[in-house]
Amino acid sequence: MKRAVCPGSFDPITFGHLDIIERASSQFDEVIVAVLENRTKASLFTVEERMEMARKTTSKFKNVKVDSWHGLLVDYCKENSIQAIVKGLRAVTDFDYELQMAQVNLQGSGVETMFMATAPTHSFLSSSIVKELAHFGGDVSSMVPGVVNDALKARVAGK
Repeated sequence: MKRAVCPGSFDPITFGHLDIIERASSQFDEVIVAVLENRTKASLFTVEERMEMARKTTSKFKNVKVDSWHGLLVDYCKENSIQAIVKGLRAVTDFDYELQMAQVNLQGSGVETMFMATAPTHSFLSSSIVKELAHFGGDVSSMVPGVVNDALKARVAGK
């Protein structure tokens, strides 16, 4: 069985993330969406909330599962017999950072990283942009699924 992981903070999950997850699900027998804690970012949603949004928005993909991990991604891959990491790339700046990580992961563990170019319609999209727009009352309904949009509205309203 060919297994891959799509890692990220998914704070929140966007249509750009879902595009990569859907395309990965057509290439692998099983894809795990690994919701990771990012020590360098302040999260708007808890890991559990992000996992629940990921579950709801990926439920139509029968070979996609959602999990979480705290620590090195390659350790998660080893413990779960995952052969590949799938990452979406929006721009050259993403590539510079992700290539370094891919090389470290390959050298340290033998886990391959596969890059997918983000669909042009999502190339500008990031969770940070979505959170900033939502914080100031901007309409992000074209950037995130309805369940995520509702959660964002509730969170920024302080509910």
